[in-house]
Amino acid sequence: MNEIGYEIDFLPVGEGSKSGDSIIVRWGKLLADPVEQTVIVIDGGYTNSGKAIVSHIKNHYKTETVDCVINTHPDNDHVGGLRYVLENLKVTNLLMHCPWHHTDGISSWFKDGRVTDNSVKQSIKESLEWAYNLEQLALRNGVKVFEPFTGMTGFNGVLRVLGPTPEFYDQLLLDFKGTPEPKEILANENMFESILGKLATFASEAITLVGESLGIETLDDSGETSAENNSSAIILLTIEGKHLLFTGDAGIPALENAVSLLESEGFDFDDIGFIQVPHHGSKRNIGPGLLDRMIGPKQSVELQTKTAFVSSAKEGGPKHPSKKVTNAFRRRGAHVYGTCGELVSHYKNAPGRGWGSATSFPMYNQVEE
Repeated sequence: MNEIGYEIDFLPVGEGSKSGDSIIVRWGKLLADPVEQTVIVIDGGYTNSGKAIVSHIKNHYKTETVDCVINTHPDNDHVGGLRYVLENLKVTNLLMHCPWHHTDGISSWFKDGRVTDNSVKQSIKESLEWAYNLEQLALRNGVKVFEPFTGMTGFNGVLRVLGPTPEFYDQLLLDFKGTPEPKEILANENMFESILGKLATFASEAITLVGESLGIETLDDSGETSAENNSSAIILLTIEGKHLLFTGDAGIPALENAVSLLESEGFDFDDIGFIQVPHHGSKRNIGPGLLDRMIGPKQSVELQTKTAFVSSAKEGGPKHPSKKVTNAFRRRGAHVYGTCGELVSHYKNAPGRGWGSATSFPMYNQVEE
């Protein structure tokens, strides 16, 4: 068969309540003999996820070649397993941000006069050791390294980077772990608060439940996440007219930028058939206003016309995923599935794997406050 198809496989990541992302995508003539395919890896989970990725590609895709590895952002639950991938498969391209290349002139933003551009660069390298070592490994192995900023495309337009822009990224960098304490910059204080928010410090609290229904929503637009999360590469794949959206751990300001870009182009959001729920379903990363723009308004009856996947550990609840978040996606026509310790797959014109049914989240009538 010569029809173009795709397969999206979310591998289970994390033990206990620690969630992570490890996604393998391929597209092409997947039912042909021989198969014609393009293979990409989006994030690599923790260190022990690397072996599972390599095994999956070799055993199920019957190849040792990966056309592109994407590290959406430098957190260890996304970058940890990618070293093993680069060491054990033939990787052509690596898309990853390299914040240590963005420190020219950065010292002027910090209080301590002894801070230099080079000292900030070294501090960032040390705090993001896994990511820095991944870049160095790629360069040694002859893998082409590119930073995924807005406007980058690949594979004849199938892959498109929606965010972040270089300007947004450089602003976020000031709030990365490992950077010194910034100056008080009165002229830009409001701008930075609106873009970055304040890093949230979460105190442990007793869980209080509140009622929800199809018509009653308690999720709001006040969620804030880290600068590293907001630096996530947001990836759009377009295959045979269908859009597949991968959000990493991006938060509300990052996703708003990507949605605004698409809106300015007259993009038809109804053609988004698949979406990754950001940051393992955390309520800190998404809100109803953004969801209305991204996947559509609330419905009066449940009609599932889209598919959403959330990568969450088996014991990730109640944060990963938040019931408020899965309810919000369902209200807007998305059937929400989770890894919850199992491999889950979404595909079209691709061979079925016989892995059984993924965990489907219902519409909860009680959610955490």
